[in-house]
Amino acid sequence: MIRSIGPILWAYDLEWAPDPQAGRRLYGLSDAVSDVDVVGEMWRLGGATEENPTPFLKMILCRVLSIAVVQRTVGRDGRTDLKLLWLPRDETDPAQCSEAALLKTFLDAIGKHKPQLVGYNSSGSDFRILIQRGVVNGIMAGEFCAKPDRPQGADYFHRYGDHHLDLMELLAGWGRFDRHPSLHEVAVLSGIPGKFETEGEQVAQMWLSGRLRKIIEYNCFDALSTYLLWLRMVYFSGLLQSGQYEEEQGLLKDLLLEMSEKPETAFLERYLEEWDRLQGLSGL
Repeated sequence: MIRSIGPILWAYDLEWAPDPQAGRRLYGLSDAVSDVDVVGEMWRLGGATEENPTPFLKMILCRVLSIAVVQRTVGRDGRTDLKLLWLPRDETDPAQCSEAALLKTFLDAIGKHKPQLVGYNSSGSDFRILIQRGVVNGIMAGEFCAKPDRPQGADYFHRYGDHHLDLMELLAGWGRFDRHPSLHEVAVLSGIPGKFETEGEQVAQMWLSGRLRKIIEYNCFDALSTYLLWLRMVYFSGLLQSGQYEEEQGLLKDLLLEMSEKPETAFLERYLEEWDRLQGLSGL
C-alpha cells in the first residue's frame, strides 16, 4: 500500500472558491457587478438547482484561498520533528493573500525541499488545481515540474510513484467516485476529527463575507486530519510498529497543545477537544 516514508513529508490541503475575475472574463460581466452577483451567475451557469444552489464548479474557474501543511521531518539523529504551516501567514496582508503569491510560494517550496506529498483526493483535486491555477496565473515552477534523472528521484507527476500519495486512491482505488469514502467518513470512523465545524460547501460564502481567517483554521484542521489518517495507513502498511504509532500521535498532540497556548493558534484547542472526544467514543 505505502512503500516508504520520506525524510520530509507534507500532508497538505487546499481551500478554494469560485473566482469572480474568472466569471467576469468568461461571461463578459463588468467590474460594476459585485463579486457576490458574479459568483451567483457562475453557479447558475454551472447548473444550480433549487436542491443544489451552489454546484461544484470546474477547478479552473476557482481561486486558491489558503494552503495548510503538516510537515514531518526526520533528522540525521533520527528525531522526528513536526510543524503546522499555512499560507497566507497574515490574512490581513493583500500581498500575501494574492493567489499568485500563494501558489508561487508553495510550488517553489516543493521544488526546493522535494517533500513526499500526502493528500486526500489530491490527485483529482488539490494537485490539479495547483497546476491549473498556476498556469492561469502565469507562474514558473520549473523545480516542481522537473523530471528526475534517476528513477528514485522526486517525480510528482508519476501516478504510481511515492512522492505524491493520494490516500483516497489508496483506500478506494479508481472506481466509481460516489462510492469512495470522504475524508470526514474515514477520519471519524478512525477516531480522527472530520468536518466538525465547517463543511467544504461553506467556504465560498465564508470567503465572500470576508471570513478568510475562519477558512484558514478549517484548512489547518483538514491538513491535521490528513496527517493523522496517513499515520494510521502507514501503521496498517507495517511501516510503523504499535509503539512507534502511539509515539507519532503523541508528537502531534504535544505540538497542538503547545500551539494552542498561543493567541494566534488558540483555535487548535478545538481540534484537540474533538480528537479526544472521538477517541473516547471509539476506544481508540
